[in-house]
Amino acid sequence: MGDDAAVLSVPSGHDLVVTTDVLVDGVHFSLGRAMPGVVTTSAADVGWRATAANLSDLAAMGAIAQAITVGLSLPGDFPVAQVKELYSGIADCLAPFDVVIAGGDVCRSPIVSVAISALGYVKPEQVLLRTAAQPGDAIVVTGVHGASRAGLELLLHTQDEESEPLNDEPWLNEISEIERNFLIQAHQRPRPRLDVVRGLHEMKAFERSRSFAGMDSSDGLADAVVQICQQSGVGACLDYHQIPIPECIARWRSPEQVMQWALYGGEDFELVLCLPEDLGQLLVNHLESGAAIIGYITDESHVVLRDARGQCQEQILSLTQGFQHF
Repeated sequence: MGDDAAVLSVPSGHDLVVTTDVLVDGVHFSLGRAMPGVVTTSAADVGWRATAANLSDLAAMGAIAQAITVGLSLPGDFPVAQVKELYSGIADCLAPFDVVIAGGDVCRSPIVSVAISALGYVKPEQVLLRTAAQPGDAIVVTGVHGASRAGLELLLHTQDEESEPLNDEPWLNEISEIERNFLIQAHQRPRPRLDVVRGLHEMKAFERSRSFAGMDSSDGLADAVVQICQQSGVGACLDYHQIPIPECIARWRSPEQVMQWALYGGEDFELVLCLPEDLGQLLVNHLESGAAIIGYITDESHVVLRDARGQCQEQILSLTQGFQHF
């Protein structure tokens, strides 16, 4: 820090991995400035989420995180105390992974935005690519989906003790405080799954003779599976009842709403991996509760969601139902 640029060394035999995410007030988070009266995140949460988004991308490539740079665009009246809070959120997210802040920039802007670039390294033969899925591969998700979208719903319907019950959304009044906190934390402070990369190394997964496909689910579970399939030239069949969903929202929402949040809600920051079935089951056993094999790669041209119990209609998943910037 203090020089014009950072100088970083990559371990011998590794390649450099670089990713950048830009988060903007009113689009990715709300501090109550771009959308007056709507607050879904504190400044510290913004720092955490911006950092987690980048570390998640490194994890999705199979990389070890090394450093980040931080670009802040802030209005002139943005409180210094909130800048410090934002950086505390960044530091808290980085702490478990021994990742440093190597530099960055600050400029004046009418809108708050946070642009973080994350740098990591990986051996060339251990890179996770969206193009590596093969028919017969198990599709593994590393945790539950739909929690972040449910947490956002809770935040958008925050009420004080004197307000009237939310008759149009009765589940918001019935959910327990523990469940409420879990869902809100899932939205405000998602966990980047760099631990999964460590787990794959511990399992010696990369000693196999072939590459594996991977992507994170920050833009939605359906988005991740469809993008992997499109870039690998394959299809997939997903099992409706194997998709891991938080029990608390499954109790209070309709099955259709819950599945919509799980598939298209986004910002769960789990990994979606395609790998041989035996290795996929080992990974599920290695990870904590929430990881699951949700289906298999096929040689067809589309991604289908099926219900073996016949309770729900078959769906063809696409990229058009999730969030699109443009």
